Amino acid sequence: MGLEINRAFSVGALQPNNRVDRNRYNIGFGTGLNADTFQSTSVKSLATEQYIRKAVNSNPKIRAIVKDFNPDLNLNIEELNDLQQNHATDTQSIINGIADNLPFALRNRVDIKAIDDAAYLHDVGKVLIPPEVLNKPAKLDEKETKIMHTHSELSYEILKNSNLNEKTLNLIRNHHQNAKKTGYPWVGKDFNADLNLQILSAADKYSALTESRTYKAPMSPKQALTIIYQDVKDEKLHPFVFKALVNYAKSVEPINVAVNS
Repeated sequence: MGLEINRAFSVGALQPNNRVDRNRYNIGFGTGLNADTFQSTSVKSLATEQYIRKAVNSNPKIRAIVKDFNPDLNLNIEELNDLQQNHATDTQSIINGIADNLPFALRNRVDIKAIDDAAYLHDVGKVLIPPEVLNKPAKLDEKETKIMHTHSELSYEILKNSNLNEKTLNLIRNHHQNAKKTGYPWVGKDFNADLNLQILSAADKYSALTESRTYKAPMSPKQALTIIYQDVKDEKLHPFVFKALVNYAKSVEPINVAVNS
């Protein structure tokens, strides 16, 4: 059975017998989402070799995290520059597109400053991941997957002593988490994947799927949205965030997405 994603403000213009009941999704956004005061720190300065090297050398927890796979604390600056010029800025654009396409009541609860800063900085920890793992042209094995999964924690540790506020830092640390708490790093029972985190997570995933990398060809928007729709069905992503992503993607180019269920 399939469904078509082709109309704004519906979860894919579902057929009646295939309609998503939004009320049954136990995916909350939480509270305390008011916009923070604009920070004077330039986020771009936090993604430079100078800042990162200083942060790495002054934080013993970073050395503890990477001791088994990067004991010399080598920095892959070429990879960092590529990420910031491409994936980071693309994720920022998608975030703004999602926010613009949310229902008005939710749009007013988005902390656009926090998620925009987090989008630019969320992957800086990859500067410490060995290139042979980061750009492996095949599926990662269990050990390599564990190494890759440290990047979000590394991003947090690199940035935690900056002037970024705690909300932005937690978005960076948890950008691979979801409403079911099945992502990484580990979170406790009180963790809440709020609206801002779900926007960041969806934007990051859509950007990663649709961009070209050394180890993969880009997916089409249709393919990427089909994959992300599974997160809605698995109750990891709120339908309203997904709808907003679909509408943003359609504003960039016409899309007719078929999702099998």
